[in-house]
Amino acid sequence: MHRSDRQAFRGKVMSTHKIAIVAMQGVQLLDVIGPSDVFAEANRQSGLGYYSVEVVSTSGSPVRGSSGLALIPDRLIDEEPSEVDTLLVAGDPLIQERPLTENLLRWVKQTSAKANRVGSVCSGAFVLGEAGLLTGKRATTHWSQASEFARRFPDVKLEPNRIFTKDGNVWTSAGVTAGIDLALAIVEQDLGLEIALRVARELVVFLKRPGGQTQFSTLLAGQMAQKTPIRAAQDFVADNLAADLTVAALAKRVGMSERNFSRQFKQEVGMTPADYVESMRLEAGRRLSEDTSIPLKRIAIDIGFSDDVAFRRSFARRFGTSPAAYRRSFGS
Repeated sequence: MHRSDRQAFRGKVMSTHKIAIVAMQGVQLLDVIGPSDVFAEANRQSGLGYYSVEVVSTSGSPVRGSSGLALIPDRLIDEEPSEVDTLLVAGDPLIQERPLTENLLRWVKQTSAKANRVGSVCSGAFVLGEAGLLTGKRATTHWSQASEFARRFPDVKLEPNRIFTKDGNVWTSAGVTAGIDLALAIVEQDLGLEIALRVARELVVFLKRPGGQTQFSTLLAGQMAQKTPIRAAQDFVADNLAADLTVAALAKRVGMSERNFSRQFKQEVGMTPADYVESMRLEAGRRLSEDTSIPLKRIAIDIGFSDDVAFRRSFARRFGTSPAAYRRSFGS
């Protein structure tokens, strides 16, 4: 960040933004650690010390995570609402089997009433749902628990294929690593795109990963099965970005009709063939812009765009900045 930008931020940021992450016994530790590392890295990249994160325990210390590792919280919840700006509730893989205490729900309700932002990671959405904070709102949760969530909270507008959702000041994310996506989106809203991009680059993650969580659950399951025509098409796309990758060409390559190929691709991958191809091309373009000095016009052709104008438009739509601006900020 340039000095002038940092000075502008210092004028804008008047006080520390306090974040409380609720961690129940049996918590998925990455639901806590992932967002915490994003906020810590945002402090480092911005030089502001804007975020202050504390882990709040519901029942005793230390908190034993689902992996068996222990987490030492900063404090326990109490009867008085906590003074926080952002409240996040981490998930628990067995949350459906564990009763949520009245003390926890009361504390979450009271704290969220004073917070500027409230959210959940993974199955932490069940806590927000039980506390009545998601009624009439759009929300998401881990794909494997979406059916139970929809049954238990019919008044919530569940969007099971989203990486994260934002409805007013209520944020919810999909499973586990999606908490990192949610935290990056929060950083972008609070500190701007450049800081969020720097954090994503340092943590080696997408700022805005393509597609929804269905693609991850389905493809991970598919890796245990025999190779399918759809996976063969994906392999070809990855190795031949400059080739003809239209639906017609890909369907012909794997011996399927265009209609059946499109339907099955969307079912298995969670996005259309065209969206997948564009995502693969843009990710390659992002890497080449960052890691090489190849002219952007040459990159555009090499990854399959008709020209640099089409590449620039698609890049800006996906990443919120131009390839040239991205290279100036992150190029090596």
